[in-house]
Amino acid sequence: MRRLLLLPILLVLVQPLRAQNFLDRSEVGITVGGMNYLGDLNNQSMFGKVNPAAGLIARYNFDTRWLLAFGASYGRVEGGNPDYIARRNLSFRSSIMEGFVRAEFNFFPYGIRSAAYKRSTPYIFCGFGAFKFNPMAQYTQPSSGQTDWYALQPLGTEGQGSRAYPNRVKYQLIEVSMPFGIGYRWRLAANMHLTVEYGWRKTWTDYLDDVSTTYVGAQVLNETGGGSMAAVLADRSGEVDPGYVNAPGIKRGDDSLNDWYSYFNVSLSFSAEMLFGWMRGKVCEK
Repeated sequence: MRRLLLLPILLVLVQPLRAQNFLDRSEVGITVGGMNYLGDLNNQSMFGKVNPAAGLIARYNFDTRWLLAFGASYGRVEGGNPDYIARRNLSFRSSIMEGFVRAEFNFFPYGIRSAAYKRSTPYIFCGFGAFKFNPMAQYTQPSSGQTDWYALQPLGTEGQGSRAYPNRVKYQLIEVSMPFGIGYRWRLAANMHLTVEYGWRKTWTDYLDDVSTTYVGAQVLNETGGGSMAAVLADRSGEVDPGYVNAPGIKRGDDSLNDWYSYFNVSLSFSAEMLFGWMRGKVCEK
């Protein structure tokens, strides 16, 4: 009977120890850097048109080598303007909101808080993610001179949703990705870590830039619901070569390769014990 009475007491005593162990092995931080894209409107430069990006990340250290990380980032990618194929004259920009979970592996045994291990190490990572995007193009009305940004997916610029191209359906604006890359981390203090990393995102969409297959012509675009604006933004060659119109079937993009984007960032993180350890005391008091 005494043992049964002692069991609840032991469970109460063990819970704070488990919480402390979890917090000691965890860290939370912010990331700041740049995001860029590689695809039909930028297949020349891996570091072209970099835009600011930022995010949050949390890590759990299983040991001195393996970590599990969760994160979210927000940034913007763009391409074209000018288009590397001058006559095509296409361009876009899109915000990117991503979330991911990934495994990280340290090349050297890295000290979480102990000075007995390495204070710095290179690392690699790979995982699974999802992201939301929305390609847009800028256009100035010739009559009024007013400039606006137009969302491209609803326009069906490559005949998505038309009877002439029944196999072309409107692409989804939420897709999955595989984040992977390399980095280097330093332990600045017992509770503070600095990392620098470059990560690629392999995607399974070729429409991050709204460009993939062929031109379809203004007549088909009138069926997609995009109307005259779909025709204007689908074929912009006439803006640089007056009177020129791409015939249906001419390549607009390369559908054999999907689009990619990348995120270079610097991260500063802190021990979860330092940030949230006081909460454990409050819980125990209750």
